[in-house]
Amino acid sequence: MNKELLEALNILEKENNISKDTLLEAIENSLLTACKNHFGKADNIKVSINRETCDFNVFAEKEVVETVEDPLLQISLADAKMADPKYDIGDVIHCQIDSKKFGRIATQNAKNVILQKIREEGRKSLFNDWYCQEREVVTGIVQRYLGRNVSINLGKVDAILNETEMVKGEVFKPTERIKVFVLEVKDTPKGPRISVSRTHPDLIKRLFESEVAEVKDGTVEIKAIAREAGSRTKIAVKSNDTNVDPVGACVGLNGARVNSIVNELRGEKIDIINWDENPAYLIENALSPAKVICVVADEESKEAQVIVPDYQLSLAIGKEGQNARLAARLTGYKIDIKSETQARELGLFEELGLDYQDSGAGYESYGNEYHDGGNSETQYYQEEYQNDYQE
Repeated sequence: MNKELLEALNILEKENNISKDTLLEAIENSLLTACKNHFGKADNIKVSINRETCDFNVFAEKEVVETVEDPLLQISLADAKMADPKYDIGDVIHCQIDSKKFGRIATQNAKNVILQKIREEGRKSLFNDWYCQEREVVTGIVQRYLGRNVSINLGKVDAILNETEMVKGEVFKPTERIKVFVLEVKDTPKGPRISVSRTHPDLIKRLFESEVAEVKDGTVEIKAIAREAGSRTKIAVKSNDTNVDPVGACVGLNGARVNSIVNELRGEKIDIINWDENPAYLIENALSPAKVICVVADEESKEAQVIVPDYQLSLAIGKEGQNARLAARLTGYKIDIKSETQARELGLFEELGLDYQDSGAGYESYGNEYHDGGNSETQYYQEEYQNDYQE
């Protein structure tokens, strides 16, 4: 048994994730290459390797002839009968070749063939492993800045965090551990090239899947995400189990689950709202923490008219329009927000056919208009665990 070769193959198989059969095939090809370099050709050379013991034999198939014209392809009858008296003219005999007698150049070429195969298979295995990680979140270690980009070590391979995929204002220190979203994995001659992101909306989704068991097993479903990286994110969640509160599950006890994600995102605010198939109710929820008087949504044009109390107008719009902008992205509707005073001046209540009283009695419902007593069915993470977002 060739114990040294067997141990070497086992180590390579374990460390580089290269199958032993592939390595043995590389050794066979290297021996054939060595024979070709040593003899000038290897058409009749055969290599046999025992997969269990790693013992190998190299032999040449030679034809028994009276007069030898090509020593590599033919053998004399006398020499053949010395090996076995049963051989006769025209028979084919297997002649053992001593690979130890190969020259230095042939041996070096054989070594290069093996090393090249190991590199190719290692690169292919690494690419396949990381290709399966595409669109997933992984933890990496910050190595160094490459200009304005950052090199992230992911173990056996490095990834590039481009400036365009970094959250504005984020600064990383060497050896710092961060979570990144794998955008793309490309196969290159130098190994897989991995692009990662800290701004992609799916980073939020994957973080919730890793932190919230109900999201991972499908009990709670994330229906939509709108994100302005580094500042604020809104996600709409739906429960597939009537006994599970989707917002509560994502928030966790005392905000433990969502706070863990907020910390990973370095303080980025996260609004968690209930998903609703009725676009009007969904838009109302999306504008949280602002309270609304009414929402009229046109499903065909994907436009919505929202009326809010005067004191809630700035909260509904948000700083620099952020709250309304994220709500529009989350719902897919173009949202026009008016205050109660503006709505009265423009005659929107009459135009929409709403009988609205300030006393809180509500108004009649027509088409997509509705009232819910002031968002009574909607829960907001911010009201309990964040600032009130009074802009």
